[in-house]
Amino acid sequence: ERCAPEQAAGAQRAGECPGRRQGRGEPPPAGSPWSVEDILEEGDEQDRVPLQKLQLLGESEELRDLLLNPHLRQLLLTIDQAEDKSSLMKKYMQEPLFVEFADCCLRIVEPPEKENIMPE
Repeated sequence: ERCAPEQAAGAQRAGECPGRRQGRGEPPPAGSPWSVEDILEEGDEQDRVPLQKLQLLGESEELRDLLLNPHLRQLLLTIDQAEDKSSLMKKYMQEPLFVEFADCCLRIVEPPEKENIMPE
């Protein structure tokens, strides 16, 4: 089963985000239509990952193998349910297993450039 943002039903006024609650930047209630724009603020644009690259995550055997680890799964669930995700992620970046997971994700969505490599 894949998660995909649904398109908001009906036309929206210019500049209106269908899932925003009175401009407070809160996520829409569960079950309501949402889009990526509802989640990201203007300053988050540099952190946006194209959908094609996100799909590569689902195709990665290395990432799937990591996600079989119950400890990693618990860490990810805890982050997902946390109020202060940012500080919790900073804490988890001290855990080798979480760092391995983060590095794996980054290698998939931002492969290292082959620079300064001398041909043999």
